[in-house]
Amino acid sequence: MGIDEDSLEYHRQDPPGKLEINTTKPTNTQRDLSLAYSPGVAAPCLEIADDPDEAYSYTAKGNLVGVVSNGSAVLGLGNIGAQASKPVMEGKGVLFKRFADIDVFDIELDQQDPADIVTSVKAMEPTFGGVNLEDIKAPECFEIEERLREEMSIPVFHDDQHGTAIISGAALLNAADVVGKDLADLDIVFSGAGASAIATARFYVSLGAKTENITMCDSSGIITQERADDGDVNEFKQEFARDTQEGTLSDAMADADVFVGLSVGGLVSQEMVRSMAEDPIIFAMANPDPEISYEDAKAARDDTVIMATGRSDYPNQVNNVLGFPFIFRGALDVRATEINEAMKVAAAEALADLARQDVPDAVVKAYGDQPLQFGPEYIIPKPLDPRVLFQVAPAVARAAEESGAARKELDMDRYVERLEARLGKSREMMRVVLNKAKSDPKRVVLAEGEDEKMIRAAAQVIEQGIAHPILLGDRDVIEATADALGLEFDDSLDIVDPEEADLECYADRLHELRKRKGVTRREASELIEDGNYLASVMVEMGDADAMLTGLMHHYPSALRPPLQVIGTAPDADYAAGVYLLTFKNNVVFCADATVNQDPDEAVLAEVTKQTAKLAGRFNVEPRAALLSYSDFGSVDNEGTRKPRNAARQLRSDPEVDFPVDGEMQADTAVVEEMLNGTYSFSDLDEPANVLVFPNLEAGNIGYKLLQRLGGAEAIGPMLVGMDRPVHVLQRGDEVKDIVNLAGVAVVDAQEREKGN
Repeated sequence: MGIDEDSLEYHRQDPPGKLEINTTKPTNTQRDLSLAYSPGVAAPCLEIADDPDEAYSYTAKGNLVGVVSNGSAVLGLGNIGAQASKPVMEGKGVLFKRFADIDVFDIELDQQDPADIVTSVKAMEPTFGGVNLEDIKAPECFEIEERLREEMSIPVFHDDQHGTAIISGAALLNAADVVGKDLADLDIVFSGAGASAIATARFYVSLGAKTENITMCDSSGIITQERADDGDVNEFKQEFARDTQEGTLSDAMADADVFVGLSVGGLVSQEMVRSMAEDPIIFAMANPDPEISYEDAKAARDDTVIMATGRSDYPNQVNNVLGFPFIFRGALDVRATEINEAMKVAAAEALADLARQDVPDAVVKAYGDQPLQFGPEYIIPKPLDPRVLFQVAPAVARAAEESGAARKELDMDRYVERLEARLGKSREMMRVVLNKAKSDPKRVVLAEGEDEKMIRAAAQVIEQGIAHPILLGDRDVIEATADALGLEFDDSLDIVDPEEADLECYADRLHELRKRKGVTRREASELIEDGNYLASVMVEMGDADAMLTGLMHHYPSALRPPLQVIGTAPDADYAAGVYLLTFKNNVVFCADATVNQDPDEAVLAEVTKQTAKLAGRFNVEPRAALLSYSDFGSVDNEGTRKPRNAARQLRSDPEVDFPVDGEMQADTAVVEEMLNGTYSFSDLDEPANVLVFPNLEAGNIGYKLLQRLGGAEAIGPMLVGMDRPVHVLQRGDEVKDIVNLAGVAVVDAQEREKGN
């Protein structure tokens, strides 16, 4: 099947289309329904009647956008009518929800007269927090947007005009920087003079380009002042009429710094590219076929050619999804009256800045593991980069406040945290820990310091103020890798190179700790050159507060050195590996998933206590269940007695200040109706959030099933029970996992320091 057939099947599958309405409040009982509708609904109605702004408190208005079209300029399909535009408008709603958690009603108006459209949309103002105009042909779209902005007190945004302008504007800011040119000096040529081109040219001027340096071409050639005087162009094109001789697009491109294509494919030849100024910037954004192909533009010259298109299969995709969801998110959250020029500029600058930052591994993987580093091939972020939400939305919200468009002020630090929570519960949970870490950063030694991910993680923990990283490894290799990645550490990073450092004191300490385990002084000198042993001794001696390792080693071999050198805590005889699994509205800690193969009841009890302590670091009140295939003695054998006895031991322990019970089946532990109904005698009044598995096999299988089939996000494994903060990563972990575990380790170190 081809793409058309696949798309038809995709849209036709039951239920047809791409959107549905879900309830956000309980509707399970008669009381729920009486609150949702009659008679209870009268109360919020009266509140809103007294104060219309209360609609933002009692209804979905503040998170609801109307996507409005008359189908007069749909994609490259032309005027196909309102009904035929509906799949596109639903698709726009999907993007709003997927990228910014904004709900959408798509509105297709069977109207052509701009006045009729304005009247219809204006009448719907009580319904929406904002309006996104879509696929309305020029020049009518200019009049419609302008009148609606004047007559409505909610944001109105025509994405076809401004979306491309903002995204390509961000690309232009970075492209000019890469080639060392100033925006005010750029000679810019446009191919196309429709709504998108005119809005983009205007926006470039807002960013710093000069109107007199912009040459716009339509199908008849250069838009000159003479053509404007003769009435050959409409009033909107006249804004960019040049006092110059008439000519073709080819004439206009000679010696130009920038080409902006918003027209049709195949208009530009390699010869036209060769005629441009040194290190040209080419934005060929016609879809699906650009004005000149990526390959042809690159091959046309030997100097730097910065190329952007609207296609996802080439670098630098100018995709409007980088803009509208996040612009509306920021505008809605401050209850903005409009989306003004300051807010659009803020969005472009935030996108440009994000492209200069280290790219998460998950984004790199999503795009085929191609290198993504600021430069000619990467001047704008990728649409699937989750950071766009909490970079662009706050910038837009802040600009709305500063420009007077906001009706509500935000605490920006807390706002960013709320935005991160929209991307998943794991981000919300980690933000708790990372904020604690920032309050008092500690020294974290990264044993595999030559690894690229470790170096990138070190840069991020420094930037975020989470920890003071120490990289172990060859200094030249580390510095060369950092340089290749474009990372500048200055004096903020410590590097311990075994080849240049005096390790005698560490070898002495290792020998002292292990001499009765068969380790000679000579063997200690050899072992200390291993990063895991060196890091372990540094932490044991207090030269570092915590350590991370495991990226380049199997888990058991990475765990062995810290177990031998640091050992378990005074109140623990065993270490254990814990995963935090986050669901949409729930979190659970799963133990043990990495260390103890066949624990007895004493080990299970200890693992439960240590995991409960870990939950506290995430501000979670622990409720522990010791799991089995038996419920409270329904099966009695050696296997079921272990968790049962462990639970009994914990309940009688005066130091245990959290509810715990078992043995119980997994569904009993997490389903409130079962706990409070069938097993109302249980010490757990609410579902458990600490799940202790009976053995390593069950724990590993269980957490992976929850993660893969249950859609949970995993943080970990986090090592508990050690005498000092130590965490062993999994091979293949991403940079964000290293950063997260560094934060957990720092908080652990902080609490140990307070305890001392």
